[in-house]
Amino acid sequence: MTSTLRMGCPVWACADWRGALYTRGAERKDYLTQYAQVFDCVEGNSTFYALPSSAAVARWRDGTPTSFRFCFKFPSQISHRSMLRNCGNETLEFLKLMAPLGPRLGPFMLQLGPRFGAMHLDVLRAFLRQLPGEFEYAVEVRHPDFFDQGANEAALHELLRERSVDRCLFDTRCVHAGARLDASTEQAQSRKPALPLRTQAIGQRPMVRFVGQNRVEAADDYLGVWVDTLSQWLAAGLSPYFFTHTPDDRHAPQLARRLHQRLQDAGAEVPNLPAFAGEQEQRRAPAPAAQLSLF
Repeated sequence: MTSTLRMGCPVWACADWRGALYTRGAERKDYLTQYAQVFDCVEGNSTFYALPSSAAVARWRDGTPTSFRFCFKFPSQISHRSMLRNCGNETLEFLKLMAPLGPRLGPFMLQLGPRFGAMHLDVLRAFLRQLPGEFEYAVEVRHPDFFDQGANEAALHELLRERSVDRCLFDTRCVHAGARLDASTEQAQSRKPALPLRTQAIGQRPMVRFVGQNRVEAADDYLGVWVDTLSQWLAAGLSPYFFTHTPDDRHAPQLARRLHQRLQDAGAEVPNLPAFAGEQEQRRAPAPAAQLSLF
């Protein structure tokens, strides 16, 4: 079985990436194309907050190769406010809107809120059963019930296997270990739960969301477990997705590249990561002319 590691960031429309991942003169319309020249997937967090237009979906399709994968989040109206109840029409509307992306669609991510515990497992079962089978899905849980290493967590895994749905693993250890040195870190620590680490793959496409700090090197002590885990998954024929976050996301691409280099150093069979367009641009820029001396 062919295994593939896909790596990316939570968004692509980040102006702070100009001069690094993107060229200095890149405009918003250029971001996705330049992003897809380096990374082969993206989380697509924006759909959690609002649905795009059909014209935007068409632009995303036309701006990426067929090998690229969008992993969009289910809207919060479905996952959090409705808590998966009485939202069939909204669910079908969302999936129908995204369907034109065709082969570019990776697993849709269903992020469940901290109130969605084991007592709601039958609700999740009913929701997953009514999802169209032509798409792939991953579920992220945050309630302590599903980290009990006992009956509740086992029941969740049994349900996901039954529906061929992957578990999305959320690693926030690094960001919670950091000092509150800036506003974005304080916000990340207040909004992202401190969850127990999980590295078990439930399906063929395990998904990981890793939150580092605004200093990329601060993640080094926490990436080791993922270097080992990803290497094992790839050797077993799995095709994982790995998304890197930082509190302000300014250095998320560099964090992904740091993990990628460590994987290669460890002997994992992953292809080279293309150079960042903005960094290439800087290297090609002519050196400033030497100042003429009066002597």
